[in-house]
Amino acid sequence: MRIGIIGIWLLLYFNGAFSQGYVPTIEPCPCMIKVDSALISKCGYLIVPENRAKPAGRTIKLPFVYLRQSLADSNIMLFTTGGPGYSTIANFTEITAKSDFFLFGGVILFDQRGSKKAMPCLDCPEVNAALKKAYKENLPQDSLKLLAIQQCRKRLVDKGIDLSAYTTIESAADINDLRQALQIKQLSLRGISYSGGLMLTVARNHPEGVRSLVLSSPLPGYTNYEEEGLFNINEALEQVFADCEADSTDKNVYGALRERFHQYFTAITGKTFTISYTEKDSARKLTVNYTKNELLDAILNRMNRWQISTVPFVMNEIINGRHEVYVKEILDGVFKDNGKLSHGMRYSIYCSEQIAYARQELIKKQEAVLPWLAKYAFNDVDHAICDCWRVKPEPVIAKTPVYSKVPALINAGDIDPWCPPFYNRLIKRYMPNSQVLIVHDQGHVPSFFVNGVDYLKTFMQDPYKKLVAGNGAIVE
Repeated sequence: MRIGIIGIWLLLYFNGAFSQGYVPTIEPCPCMIKVDSALISKCGYLIVPENRAKPAGRTIKLPFVYLRQSLADSNIMLFTTGGPGYSTIANFTEITAKSDFFLFGGVILFDQRGSKKAMPCLDCPEVNAALKKAYKENLPQDSLKLLAIQQCRKRLVDKGIDLSAYTTIESAADINDLRQALQIKQLSLRGISYSGGLMLTVARNHPEGVRSLVLSSPLPGYTNYEEEGLFNINEALEQVFADCEADSTDKNVYGALRERFHQYFTAITGKTFTISYTEKDSARKLTVNYTKNELLDAILNRMNRWQISTVPFVMNEIINGRHEVYVKEILDGVFKDNGKLSHGMRYSIYCSEQIAYARQELIKKQEAVLPWLAKYAFNDVDHAICDCWRVKPEPVIAKTPVYSKVPALINAGDIDPWCPPFYNRLIKRYMPNSQVLIVHDQGHVPSFFVNGVDYLKTFMQDPYKKLVAGNGAIVE
C-alpha cells in the first residue's frame, strides 16, 4: 500500500518519533501578573527541548499562568495570542476572580516559544532601530532593515539558538506537553489570528488532548497568505464601500467613495510625499518622506470594531490631500515602539510556513489586478527577509487542511482586512462540527457578544448545539 510523504510524516509524528527521549517538566515560579487571592494559581515555566528532533540538546523555558476558581473545574481553556511574535502574558497586569475567563472553567495563559517572556526570546531590537534611522534620515528602509536582520540573526545564532526550531508545529507540541505536564485530560483552545492557526495544528497533531476550539479571526497555516494578502484587504474595502452606498446620507461625499479611492491610490503609486514631524519626547524636528504605504496603514489600522465608523471619513480626508494627522499617527507608532513584537520569532514562523511556500509570481499578480493596492507592503516579512533569516521550511503537512471532528466556534468580522470570513469558511469545510459566526461592521478579532447575544457562552455550554443567528451576525 502506498502511503505518500504526508502519510509517512504523520505516522512518524503520531508514533512519537519527535517526542521520544525527553520528559516535559515544570519549573515553578512566582506569577508574572497579579492574581486574585481567591483564585487557585499555578505559575511556572514549561521546559522542553528546543528541537524535538534533538531531544538531548538545548532546552527552552516557556512561561504559563494556570488559574482556577475551584479544584473541581473540569473545563480548562488555554489561551495564547496572535502575531506571531507577541507575548500573551505581557498583555495582562492583573486577573481577578470576576474575569470573564472563568465563565467556562479554568484558564491557562501561555507564551509561545521565542516570544517576549520565553527563554530564549527572539527579539530583534536592531530592526526597530533601523526603521527609526530610515525615517529620520530618509534612507531606504528595505536595505537598512535587511542589514539589521542579518545582525540580529548572527547575534542569536552565536548564542546557539536554532532558529529553525521556532515553528507552529513545535509550538503545538509545546501546548500538548504543557497539558500532559499539568495532568489535564483535554483542553479547550482559544486562539486569535495567527494563534487560531496554531490551535488548528494542535487539533491535527494532538487530537486526543483537544475538547473544543474557539478561533477568532483565525489564519489557517495551510493557506498561502502572501498570495492573497491584497485580495483580503480589497475584500474588506469593498464591504466599507458597500456600506457607504447603502447607509450614507451624504451621497456627494461618500456615494462614489470606491471610484475616488481607486483613482487616487492608483495615481499615487510610486510617489513620495514629505511631512514636518517632531519626534515624540524630544524637540527634534524632522522632514520625513512617506508614501502610500503610510496612508493605507492609517486606513487599515482603523478597520476594527472600535474605529470602523471613522474609516470613510479618513479615506475622504486622505483623498483630499489632508495627510498630516494620519501620517503623524503612523510615525508616532514607529518612534514610540514599545518592543512588544519579537521579530525573530515572527521571521522564523512566517519564513518557514508562509514565505517558503509562497510563489512570487502570484504575489506580484495581485498588483496587476488591484492597482490601487500596488506596491503596498501588507506584511513585514517577505522573500528578501527570509533569504537573510535562512530557516528550514516546515514539513508539507503544515500546508495541508486540518481535518477534524473537534467542535469549533470560528468568528470573523466582515470588514477584516487581514483574516476575512473566507478563512473561516475554509476551515469549516474540513471540520463538520464547526460553526462560523460572521459579525457585521467589525474588523479583526470581533466580539462574540453581538447585540445582546453571547455566542461564546452558548457554544461553551454545548459545543455541538447549533447556534441561532441574530441581528448583526450570520451563523453558518
